[in-house]
Amino acid sequence: MSGAFGAVGADLHLELRGPGLRQGLTDALREAVRSGRLAPGVRLPSSRSLAADLGIARNTVADAYAELVAEGWLTARQGSGTRVARRAAPRKAASGTVRARPARGLPAYSLLPGSPDLASFPRAEWLKAARRAISAAPHEAFGYGDPRGRVELRSVLADYLARARGVYADPERIVICSGFVHGLMLMGKVLRRRRVKDVAVESYGLDVHRDLLADAGLRTPALPLDELGTDTTGLGEGGLRGAGAVLMTPAHQFPVGLPLHADRRAAAVDWARTVGGLILEDDYDGEFRYDRQPVGALQGLDPEHVVYLGTASKSLAPGLRLAWMVLPQDLVGEVLEAKGGSDWMSSTPDQLTLAEFITSGAYDRHVRGMRLRYRRRRDELVRQLAVHDPGIRVSGIAAGLHAVLELPPGTEQSAVRAAAWQGLAVEPLGRFRHPDAAPGRDALVVGYATPPDSAWAGALDALCRALA
Repeated sequence: MSGAFGAVGADLHLELRGPGLRQGLTDALREAVRSGRLAPGVRLPSSRSLAADLGIARNTVADAYAELVAEGWLTARQGSGTRVARRAAPRKAASGTVRARPARGLPAYSLLPGSPDLASFPRAEWLKAARRAISAAPHEAFGYGDPRGRVELRSVLADYLARARGVYADPERIVICSGFVHGLMLMGKVLRRRRVKDVAVESYGLDVHRDLLADAGLRTPALPLDELGTDTTGLGEGGLRGAGAVLMTPAHQFPVGLPLHADRRAAAVDWARTVGGLILEDDYDGEFRYDRQPVGALQGLDPEHVVYLGTASKSLAPGLRLAWMVLPQDLVGEVLEAKGGSDWMSSTPDQLTLAEFITSGAYDRHVRGMRLRYRRRRDELVRQLAVHDPGIRVSGIAAGLHAVLELPPGTEQSAVRAAAWQGLAVEPLGRFRHPDAAPGRDALVVGYATPPDSAWAGALDALCRALA
């Protein structure tokens, strides 16, 4: 049976067993304290409240409380109620129990790419937006609702993406999803149902994305990469002839860091129009360009052949699990069908909060502030490396949250090991290479956004020592 912690608002689960109600309640409470389920200092519900919850006489509860107070399991004071005695310790684990030990060898610093500075999440502004959004939300907003996501967020995103990223984004063509990976999973299902067999990918990228497409039954041939970015001119030729879609990061190729050249952008769109293919545009780091105006989204060139995927993971925090897809008109129904009964629905309060956060101007202010912050870090990274070793070439730094540090041939793995000796986590460029891609240059991919301010100087010093 279960009861509620009345005034303190917590639930109390009790299994009443034994020859009588009083003895059963006494035993259940004693066992809950002994096992640690009821921690020292926790206030129990009043005898009246617990009796009502359990459907038994109040005197039965009062007698059980009195017995446990006499035994020392509980304490009772006027005005303080009945509480678990602080000297009642939880049962210790048996001597043969295996206990978890702290992990050894964890790096003191991380310069891994792919994450923002989580310490800079705008907590105060986010809370203000949440209060306003939830206070104004209609009751129906907290139901299951439209599988596309809350209309408030879709409408705000349509305006924001149009002005900030050059995206044609009608609210009816936007679907909110739980992160980029969720959106890619949905597109994998849709493409497979359309009998697509191959989705071309960039020769450098995240293996988790390739694996998701492979799990959907799709092959992922690699597109070559050069100084102009991903080479899209060969789409529809050779081993790529059967590709029905291509996954790309045109604004800032991850991890190499190049924007897609204008000719390559045009070639990709021409291919999609000619064969009826789809471009899956991962707008990676699109909002974080430092040296000139951001490169507009590829989707603006042909909204009917480009699926635009954006996310709040880098601009705010990945833990929000908020992303969006802007779809060609004929794909909306298919994507919603793919979501189906196993839909990963993003939190309604978080959707409403993000809508208010953008509407109030707080999102623009935050992005501008973080853009300046990350640019300063980038500049400091380049400056420190130039002092340490002028021969180190740093590339991919016009945008984004990471830099690529060129290394002498054959030294990539030794550089990673040297960093580990300095307590620093970094990624080798080879970690992101497609299995079918030709071996490329040796380099480190260094994320300069990840460390909080308190760890930034130490991480930078560790990197310079590792490269010595």
